[in-house]
Amino acid sequence: MDMIHVRMVSPPDLTDRIVVLLAGDPAVLNLIVQPGRARHPDGDAIVCDVLTGAANDVLRALRAVHLDSRGSIVIEPVDMAFVGGAAEAGARRLGALAHVPVWEEVEARIRAVGTYAPSFYLYLVVAGLIGAVGIVTNSQILIVAAMVVGPEYGAIVGVALGIDRRDGRRIRTGLTALCAGFLLAIAVTFLFALVIRGFGFESVAFRQGVRPVSELIDTPDFFSFAVAGLAGVVGIVSLTEARTSALLGVFISVTTIPAAADIAVSVAFASWRSAWGSLLQLLVNIVVLIVVGTVTLRGQREIWRRVGRRRAGAPVAGAGG
Repeated sequence: MDMIHVRMVSPPDLTDRIVVLLAGDPAVLNLIVQPGRARHPDGDAIVCDVLTGAANDVLRALRAVHLDSRGSIVIEPVDMAFVGGAAEAGARRLGALAHVPVWEEVEARIRAVGTYAPSFYLYLVVAGLIGAVGIVTNSQILIVAAMVVGPEYGAIVGVALGIDRRDGRRIRTGLTALCAGFLLAIAVTFLFALVIRGFGFESVAFRQGVRPVSELIDTPDFFSFAVAGLAGVVGIVSLTEARTSALLGVFISVTTIPAAADIAVSVAFASWRSAWGSLLQLLVNIVVLIVVGTVTLRGQREIWRRVGRRRAGAPVAGAGG
């Protein structure tokens, strides 16, 4: 049975109100209150387990009384629980809502992958360099490796979350990180490609104009839009459901890092048509991923809202009348 563990520190004047709120919800289990036991912040310690389907409502109620600003709220996933009849009754009342995502947790997950420490830019540069080697050696395996190393999807979903939440600061931060990161990766990869060209390290086939990997990257078409759109849907859903394997599949589906690497290599080798095509490929993938990510995030919220409204209007299973 899916549930989360919630640890809270409450100011004494809020504790009674919070306890009444939690104790009156059948989806809240194992409620423990320890007056005056918490430090930093000081207050009353409260812990409980909440069935996942009710977590959004419970967390919304806790924030409505400003517990998040006056005290603290910490959420942890519960990997395994042995529960009795009370939990089963609560789950039956929730129905389909038992599987609703905890949106606070989803947004925290997106914020975690959308951080822009110096390592974000380092990963982009390294991914660009790996992609460049893959292009000049016509190695598709290295192109896939570059896709896996690239961290740009975190910034893309961060922008999508910012649009969904109408958070201008998050949108600006994400777009700035994407622009600065890709420009840095392209610049460093361009210098690397000049060294490759100067010393003749590129493959014989590449030197003779046989460039199947580059041609695959620099020719955006209908399938570029289709794959980016599908990857955008799967990426948001995988973040919502914390499915790492599906998210890895997204990383190796979108042509962002390979396009940036091909821009640099094409300019270094004076292949202007390829550089232009790769630039279009890069823009197509980023724009489609942001748009589809935003729409998917909003769509999921709306679907679960409708499920909740329908469930609220339905009689409880087993109830009389």
